[in-house]
Amino acid sequence: MELPVSVREALGDNAGEVTLRNIGQVSSDQLLRMVLLSDDQGNLQAICRHDDLLDISSLNQQLGRNLRMMKRREQLRVRERAGLAELPALPSLTGWPTVVDKRVSDLESISIVVGAQELAMVMPLADFQAMTSQAQRADFAVAPENIRVNLDCPEKDRDQLHSAIKKFTGLRIQQRLEDTLELPPLPETAQRIIRLRVNPNAEMGDLVDIVESDPSLAAQIVSWASSSFYAAAGQVRSVHDAVSRVLGFDLVMNLAMGLALGRALGKPQDHPEGYVDYWQQAIWQAQSASILCTMMPRGKRPVSGLAYLAGLLHNFGYLVLAQVFPPHFKLVCRSLEVNANMDSTVTEQYLLGITREQIAAELMQNWGMPDEVVTGIRYQKNPDYEGEHSVYPRLLWLSRQLLAERGVALGASEEIPGALYESLGLDQAAVEEQFDELVSNKAAVMAMVGMMNP
Repeated sequence: MELPVSVREALGDNAGEVTLRNIGQVSSDQLLRMVLLSDDQGNLQAICRHDDLLDISSLNQQLGRNLRMMKRREQLRVRERAGLAELPALPSLTGWPTVVDKRVSDLESISIVVGAQELAMVMPLADFQAMTSQAQRADFAVAPENIRVNLDCPEKDRDQLHSAIKKFTGLRIQQRLEDTLELPPLPETAQRIIRLRVNPNAEMGDLVDIVESDPSLAAQIVSWASSSFYAAAGQVRSVHDAVSRVLGFDLVMNLAMGLALGRALGKPQDHPEGYVDYWQQAIWQAQSASILCTMMPRGKRPVSGLAYLAGLLHNFGYLVLAQVFPPHFKLVCRSLEVNANMDSTVTEQYLLGITREQIAAELMQNWGMPDEVVTGIRYQKNPDYEGEHSVYPRLLWLSRQLLAERGVALGASEEIPGALYESLGLDQAAVEEQFDELVSNKAAVMAMVGMMNP
């Protein structure tokens, strides 16, 4: 297959030295990526190894700038001008100033992915160095193997949390978690729902009373039940109608819990560009977890309502991070933008020393949330977790990958091992068909998201 004209022109005299290979035949260690950045001083392109974390803060400090990821609409214009779906790591495509990470110089040869063609151009390092002779060299990327994410040692979470707080706030005295974090107490509505959950004599009327005591929450529940997603027969006129005729006791209880907790902190003003917002992520994951639950064999199936709640609250740590580390949350957002190929746990561990999953699980443990939900949130990035309630994090991990494969931007995605479907008793073909249908019904899902912010 021939290279696009714009790529051949960008290679210039080096074109003869380039070998084309299928991307699967190339070592990931020699792959490069180029990130388009900008600030009020102009545009800059940064090149580093594909799997390395680009430390945007370090780069800005070294260059004396305030760079961040170029707006996506601007990136689209650049790609359109080059006639490419994705820009390969060839600086001459734009002619902008370039900075190359020093780790690239340690390679013997380099590989550059050519857009959606699944091809890689392989060339000797010396040729790439000649092509980028005018570029700056700086040390701004970090190998992911040097960032140790705590995926399976919850006994260390508290220590890591306090270390992170001391690092960024200068606290010298260890305090109780809820005091140190300066978080609001568990909302009254959520407290009442938790008490209702553990009450074996709970009735529908008890739940209706709780929801109706919060007018804003009641309006959201009624709107939810009236949405086209549920296609309720007849008009939904009250919370009682919503619970009894459409949504059911468990769904309303868990939906009310998720809404109460989300409203307690509120959405941060900043966010990583290109990611769907908090409530979109929450609804996609909750619906996905619910779908997977219903498809599991009865003997393996977890409690559907708890899986839904874990999905609804899976990203609660995002809200907590914004409140706990406000000055540094902005840096997290900027880093997530320029490291979209990397899971958020790596970025957060590197910048803060703790991840959103750890901090959310610790807080919810203190709040007395169900163990199943705490476990699902804490281990959702670890599909190999085998402790008690392991089905919940596995469902969250699987649903995230299935959504990401279908273009729902929830962060970096990974390949799904067939053994995971088997461990959950799921039929892979049937699951993929259901998720195709879910994503094709995006308009209805987005309508539901709109109801989360009345």
